[in-house]
Amino acid sequence: MKKILAATTALALLAGAAVAQDKTKACFIYVGPIGDGGWTFQHHEGLLAVEAAYGDKVETAYQETVPEGADAERVLTQMALSGCDIIFTTSFGYMDATNAIAAKFPDVKFEHATGYKRNTPNVSTYNARFYEGRAVMGTIAGRMTKSNKIGYIGSFPIPEVIQGINASFIHARKVNPDVTMSVVWAYTWFDPAKEADSAKALIEQGVDVILAHTDSTAPLAEAAKTPGVIGFGQASDMAAYKPSPRVSSIIDNWAPYYVKRVGAVMDGTWAQQDSWEGISSGEVEIGEITEAVPAEVKAEAEALAASIADGSYHPFTGPLNKQDGTPWLADGVVANDGELAGLGFYVEGITGDIPK
Repeated sequence: MKKILAATTALALLAGAAVAQDKTKACFIYVGPIGDGGWTFQHHEGLLAVEAAYGDKVETAYQETVPEGADAERVLTQMALSGCDIIFTTSFGYMDATNAIAAKFPDVKFEHATGYKRNTPNVSTYNARFYEGRAVMGTIAGRMTKSNKIGYIGSFPIPEVIQGINASFIHARKVNPDVTMSVVWAYTWFDPAKEADSAKALIEQGVDVILAHTDSTAPLAEAAKTPGVIGFGQASDMAAYKPSPRVSSIIDNWAPYYVKRVGAVMDGTWAQQDSWEGISSGEVEIGEITEAVPAEVKAEAEALAASIADGSYHPFTGPLNKQDGTPWLADGVVANDGELAGLGFYVEGITGDIPK
């Protein structure tokens, strides 16, 4: 009898181990804390969506606030050794670390957000067309500024950020030819103190509309201290600041992508790819435009978003010149993805230099 019980127990343990091995382990590395209210928060919402979609068929793990550099390589190595089947590296600065560690673990799938290097077959890249949302925010900014001075807080001078600055300015000036734009570089993705200081500096220059490509709610918190200054949610809705200063937002909806790619690992169809989705697919969402925005401005912004979604309009459509006045895009010509992916200059009308 004891032998039968022992055998039964052993079989149960083996069955349990088999079930555990059948689980797909999806891992995430974050540049900021999951409570940042912006970029990392929204990626973590994607992790939660994976759990909701697959239940006990999936195991998830994450590491937050990992600096871009040697620390990233260490964390990625630990994740690969811990049995992660797919690892999502969710910040541009993880690009080299992702490719370096992927080469050492060819059986692990790696997905790098906002990058462009795919040095080995087990690395894919994915991005969102944030510039589409910034075109909509720029339209609202151009219509609502009373000082004709709008400001932009940039994180790092990479093409993704430069796309957003240009798209915002182009569309602000389309509806208000008197608009000027000041850009402050914070040199951080997530540092609420630096972000707040950047917003304060812009407000002291007379700016009354602030756009930001950093990860925290600090710019909105700073804007709230000065009556008449407005801003926008970045990466997530930042609804706590409705109806003003947050008058709308760009929401990064990563959940469908994460669910799809984890599912591809599960069913064996995962393949290397480069994904760049936008408003049309729902990866970039326009948050509620609040009652602080006049009805006619809201309608104009919504019409622009709809035209981008249906493909009848592209935010980078000529005529457009470079900052120095030399031609870039002729009348009616649309920038191709290659040009945008390597964008390294301001359009005509923006003052100041892009740091090198």
